[in-house]
Amino acid sequence: MGQDVRSPRGPRCIALVGPFQSGKTTLLEAILARTGAIPRAGSVDAGTSVGDASPEARHHKMSVALAAATTTFMGESYTFLDCPGSVEFAHDMRAALPAVDAAVVVCEADEKKLPQLQIILRELEELKIPRFLFLNKIDRANKRIRETLAILQPASRVPLVLRQIPIWNGDLIEGFVDLALERAFVYREHKASEVVELEGGNLDREKEARFSMLEKLADHDDALMEQLLEDIQPPRDAVFDDLARELREGQICPVLLGSALRENGVLRLMKALRHEAPGVAETAKRLAVPAIKEPLGYVFKTVHLQHGGKLSLTRLLSGHLDDAAIVHAASGESAKVSGILSVSGAHDTKRPSAEAGDTVALGKLDTVKTGDTIAGGKTAPAALIGIEPARPVLAMSIASNDRKDDVKLGQALLRLNEEDPSLTMVQNPRTHDTVLWGQGEMHLRVALERLKDRYGVSVKSHPPAIGYQETIRKSITQRGRHKKQSGGHGQFGDVVLDIKPLPRGEGFHFLEKVVGGAVPRNYIPAVEEGVNDGLTRGPLGFPVVDIAVTLTDGSYHSVDSSDLAFRTAARIGLSEGLPQCQPVLLEPIHTVEIVCPTEATAKINAILSSRRGQILGFDTREGWPGWDCVRALMPEAEIGELIVELRSATAGSGSFTRQFDHMAEVTGRTADQIIAAHRDAA
Repeated sequence: MGQDVRSPRGPRCIALVGPFQSGKTTLLEAILARTGAIPRAGSVDAGTSVGDASPEARHHKMSVALAAATTTFMGESYTFLDCPGSVEFAHDMRAALPAVDAAVVVCEADEKKLPQLQIILRELEELKIPRFLFLNKIDRANKRIRETLAILQPASRVPLVLRQIPIWNGDLIEGFVDLALERAFVYREHKASEVVELEGGNLDREKEARFSMLEKLADHDDALMEQLLEDIQPPRDAVFDDLARELREGQICPVLLGSALRENGVLRLMKALRHEAPGVAETAKRLAVPAIKEPLGYVFKTVHLQHGGKLSLTRLLSGHLDDAAIVHAASGESAKVSGILSVSGAHDTKRPSAEAGDTVALGKLDTVKTGDTIAGGKTAPAALIGIEPARPVLAMSIASNDRKDDVKLGQALLRLNEEDPSLTMVQNPRTHDTVLWGQGEMHLRVALERLKDRYGVSVKSHPPAIGYQETIRKSITQRGRHKKQSGGHGQFGDVVLDIKPLPRGEGFHFLEKVVGGAVPRNYIPAVEEGVNDGLTRGPLGFPVVDIAVTLTDGSYHSVDSSDLAFRTAARIGLSEGLPQCQPVLLEPIHTVEIVCPTEATAKINAILSSRRGQILGFDTREGWPGWDCVRALMPEAEIGELIVELRSATAGSGSFTRQFDHMAEVTGRTADQIIAAHRDAA
């Protein structure tokens, strides 16, 4: 039946994950209070919780970054990682999950949150992380538990196995029956549940529900199947062994009930974690950690403290790590540990060393990044896992309010990116703007708040520039002449240019067909430079593309001609010629691929149509029952805040990717509005 699940497995690390506002931070408070780590549970609404301790989290009353806290239960150490539920801050969860021993998925009986739950469970399934499902807010339940399970089951690819059933008193749930223990409990608010006699209707329901649980376990245990067929009651220890083994092997997802706000069901959850969740040895095996004596750890979060410097939150997967040790990252970088801290919310405490299984904060590892594998010894370790940030979906151009803060802004943005790699910065080469890319509206808002509150940099923001261009429809021949006399040597350059359009996407071609030395060959590169100068801003105000310019003739002066004179003449010729070539505006068109729950597809199609999108088609999302994938062509200008509408239409679960496809002509009123807005902004 497997190993003794009650044997100690060292310090454990457990992720608390789940849809937005499902109660993860409240559950962490309840766990810390019930295990004695804090005198009483704090409140998210009151701003007194251990998690959500940052000013931004307090202000928005939501988790905007991972929080870690350590406690002890029945003599064993547990570090809980409270991961944000919003998809906009999901990178913290994704970076932390590889290092955890198990996850508690906090959810509620809400069909609207089912797609979010499916996304999280899929992440856990693909990483092969054992997981419990904690059905929170059970005190507000208005459905029978089997109905609720039927609603939730489509989100999981493995069976959801009820470990408990509720005890009803009229329309209220007053306790639960533990199906493995065969024992009934009545909830007491903020206290341990009271054991009561299992009798009457509750006893009948327990027998039926327990048999259903055993049937699901028997799908992976032939001995248990035989016992059930022969109507033999399996030993209780064997049932616990099966629950633990099938959890660790990812064959089932046990479901526990409770109310985090009232601290109901918390101790039963802790006992399930203690008895059934694997330890660091199994986690190291899952990650293929090599058998070495040296310490090896995984850095899952980077934090910059205002006065404490850089901290690297690390799960030590093997070995023993001392303070002041030299560690090597998989990237080849080395650093010296300057302080080892136990993680306990905002109250970290120093310690001299860390052992396998410990989750600690390592100080001043300046060259180590989130996602790095680090090791002691003399050589760099192989990377255990690579976590790539999701592609960004929303951007804004930012600049410091005070020019003297430009350097400060740059340094602050680098630190924000270290803490959250899903937040990225790009310099627009044409406008020289700093463009901040993120996972959504709240993600970018919180980033600006951090810049101001933590780094003292106030910024102004505006939508990023769209990559408009212009081209021409008509060919002409144009002379460009530059003549200036101002004492001494003058300036003289004279060129004749053939200007004609090229097919879309051809860019810019420069040719010369000068005969008889009308323009000396040493001046021809200067003519090309002048043409390039004229292409940077066309008659409509945008860079000019898909154009061929041929130098066919010209004249020069033996004394007054120079590179500068010919460069100026070419620029003048192009600037005077382009307005006569029927200039036309071009806008970038992207291929957009949206993933969304099937029930939202009609809304998505309407959103795309309202944003000048051309729907190419849609299909079911491969491997994701109940999801669709919609493909469309859409102007870049219309993609701007698409994610805001998309998330609103899909209860926060939809997302999209985009890729540049081609440039397309814009005419009529739309073009006039774009050109006018550009001129006003200039």
